[in-house]
Amino acid sequence: MSPQTLPQFIGGERVGADASGESRNPSNTDEVVARVPAGGKAEVDAAVAAAKAAFPAWSEASPEVRFDLLDKVGDTILKRREEIGRLLSREEGKTLPEGIGETVRAGRIFKYFAGEALRRHGQNLESVRPGVEIQTYRQAVGVYGMITPWNFPIAIPAWKTAPALAFGNTVVLKPAGPTPATAAALAEIIWECGAPAGVFNMIFGPGSMGAKLVEHPDVDGVSFTGSQGVGAGVAQAAVARQARVQLEMGGKNPLVILDDADLDRAVMVALDGSFYATGQRCTASSRLIVQDGIHDRFVAALAEKVAALKVGDALDPATQMGPAVSEDQMETSYRYIDIARSEGGRVVIGGGRLKLETPGWYVQPTLIADTDKAMTINNEEVFGPVASTVRVKDYDEALAVANGGEFGLSAGIVTTSLKHARDFQRRARAGMVMVNLPTAGVDYHVPFGGTKKSSYGPREQGFAAVEFYTQTKTAYSWA
Repeated sequence: MSPQTLPQFIGGERVGADASGESRNPSNTDEVVARVPAGGKAEVDAAVAAAKAAFPAWSEASPEVRFDLLDKVGDTILKRREEIGRLLSREEGKTLPEGIGETVRAGRIFKYFAGEALRRHGQNLESVRPGVEIQTYRQAVGVYGMITPWNFPIAIPAWKTAPALAFGNTVVLKPAGPTPATAAALAEIIWECGAPAGVFNMIFGPGSMGAKLVEHPDVDGVSFTGSQGVGAGVAQAAVARQARVQLEMGGKNPLVILDDADLDRAVMVALDGSFYATGQRCTASSRLIVQDGIHDRFVAALAEKVAALKVGDALDPATQMGPAVSEDQMETSYRYIDIARSEGGRVVIGGGRLKLETPGWYVQPTLIADTDKAMTINNEEVFGPVASTVRVKDYDEALAVANGGEFGLSAGIVTTSLKHARDFQRRARAGMVMVNLPTAGVDYHVPFGGTKKSSYGPREQGFAAVEFYTQTKTAYSWA
């Protein structure tokens, strides 16, 4: 299949540029999926200027206009789910069912926020002064810069773009380097469905373009999903000029398995949370905190399931786990496995180099036991199919270990005890808590975000999105 040559999407035009970059199929690294333009400051400036010029008309348009656009975008994504899902799997490495599932999620997000475009809430309040009336209502903020990661190359751009547009803002999106073709498919649909020129813009290029976008004086808000290190710089640059900022920066998510847990359920939950999507989810269950009485049986049962996972080409119907997105990401997984071994961890299954018939960035799914809470493997995000177990004596120790570390995105517990389940929901230091469910896997119509260094700023998705993408105005009048 011939590679696509992608343009920049600026001000309603497809702008040609030197396509010096490329994305490759991680299942077959001989295949180039797309050739990508190398943008710079000029493209950032042009895209922001286009978004700024489009903002007045878009923000003042009838909410029905915004509803119609977003609803049509959602419908179009859903109609093309097979085509886009296949492209996503070729470019990112998710299995085809996962690629199609993510595409469906993106379509549903646009349709949800189409409805939200009609529901910007306000209040009529009585003043403490006779004859004075008060109204509060929400208004659009302006131009939003979006910086999105490669692991959900259509869903995360959707959950940032859809609310911004729904509430009357305009957008400049800078997607991640490894998955540009999937992001471009979204841009094409938004334009095809009738977005006015400048309302939605997408620019490709190196990470330095993201910094230029964050620092641009005409960007009123920044939404970023990525690493803690980069996120800290984004926050500093945005706050320095008093722009709104929202950060999602990953997790080292604990899954607690208590002695009273249903063993089969616990294994299923851990397998899904730790290894599906090649472990490349910020909500993945990378720390398995297991009570002593069930620990050995759980590790043995989970190791058997991990060993049986079929790793292969993302488009192969038999594949259960695809490759890592890039060579760097593959090497990162193996580096952390080596560190865990050197610090005393026992590799129960996996851990070796995986060579398949087709050249690809494949990682052997790996389970590491006999670790303690202080080890590197339990404190740094691997972002690969690697899970470690920590043995604990009781629930209180399990909760304390789960609450350790710098991250606090998602946390889970598997138990048949209502007492422990309710206590964990209240006391787990995480933005999202799962009971007898994988830590990965969230709905699109509810808030998403974490505590500690996982997140910064207002929540994403669902009814919470209105807080970041609008500002409240209070109006007084004397009758």
